[in-house]
Amino acid sequence: MIRTILRISVLNLRRDRVAQALTFLLPVMFFSIFASVFGNQRDATSRIPVAVADEDQSEYSKRLVQALAAEGGLRVQTTKTRDGSGPVLDRAGAEALVRAGNLSVAVVIPKGMGARPNIFEANDSGPKILVLADVSDPVAPQMVTGLLQKVAFTAVPDLMATDGMAMLEKYGGALTPEQRRSLEQWKQSLAAPPAPGTPPSSTSGVPGLPIEVVNLLQPGGGSSPTVSFYAAGIGVMFLLFSCAGAGGTLLEEEESGTLGRLIGSRAGMAGVLTGKWLFLTILGVLQLTVMFAWGALVFNLPLLSHLPGFFVMTIVTAAAAGAFGLLLATISRSRAQLSGISTIVILAMSAVGGSMFPRFLMSETMQRMGLLTFNGWALDGYIKVFWRDAPVAELWPQVLVLSLLCGAFLMSARLFARRWERL
Repeated sequence: MIRTILRISVLNLRRDRVAQALTFLLPVMFFSIFASVFGNQRDATSRIPVAVADEDQSEYSKRLVQALAAEGGLRVQTTKTRDGSGPVLDRAGAEALVRAGNLSVAVVIPKGMGARPNIFEANDSGPKILVLADVSDPVAPQMVTGLLQKVAFTAVPDLMATDGMAMLEKYGGALTPEQRRSLEQWKQSLAAPPAPGTPPSSTSGVPGLPIEVVNLLQPGGGSSPTVSFYAAGIGVMFLLFSCAGAGGTLLEEEESGTLGRLIGSRAGMAGVLTGKWLFLTILGVLQLTVMFAWGALVFNLPLLSHLPGFFVMTIVTAAAAGAFGLLLATISRSRAQLSGISTIVILAMSAVGGSMFPRFLMSETMQRMGLLTFNGWALDGYIKVFWRDAPVAELWPQVLVLSLLCGAFLMSARLFARRWERL
């Protein structure tokens, strides 16, 4: 008898493709996503793009830019276009790239940097290298700042030696001719290229390069930048679950016989789907409004100063999510099947699209994959509104894509709903 029960259970599992996906596919998929995000160190295939504006154009600054470009963890851009065909970047151009979201960090080497009396002098009031940071990515600015400190010593060791001699005389007294001769020989050896396989010299205890980090996109209201991200990310994910669940009323009406009577009325199948879609859209707008209003009241989310962009993104997002919920309902045969399919699809889109953790933590390949998801476009629109203070007109790519998705979902739902008309 036990063997018979086991055999029946195995047969049921073999026939239920949704259960198989929930049991085997979804855990492996989530493991792969989390492993690639948190186990992947930035390497040559996942380098940090950084804009560099060299306004100094001194020997020191040119060598510093060359050293940054040679870093395996960075992809340096010195012109307004990535292919290097555009004009050379200045501070305004580098800042514009960061504000537009094209890059998370830019480096500006100001005029006079190479002419400083002592490049590594602590507490010096002279010019400082600026790191223009997008606070939506807390990782890239820190890594670029650390690499700047590193290349400051490896790119110009001879200049470092000159500054070290000046600091030694300043704080330790004048050097004897023999000491100066020895230091000059050491300086010349530093200027020569190191032999292959020679490890870099330690810079422990040496004063650091003067760097100032400027946060260009600090949200107003005193809120953390992650508040608006998670309000959008979690809000969109649960919006999809809500629309999928509410769209399942079609299946319940089919079982009770109500759907057949509705289709036979003057409304027809198209009218039924339109009414359901309008309800889901209104429900989605209310759900997202409640989410962001709570964020504004409790976590100082700057909602009031971003209302136009918020409502534009919320309406198109809710409309597309409502159409998506109808599509899932029309391709499902039962409530249980709808629950399984929606769980797999929505969790997968949320993980890849950025609802669970920022896409900038992912590899470039996965970031591009995120643009194949509903969540990716919706979150990009909300990020533009709350982080980049983008006007409504600049939301057109996200609005266009979400509108096209809404239309495609509705047409697909209408196509799959024909099976109910044949009953």
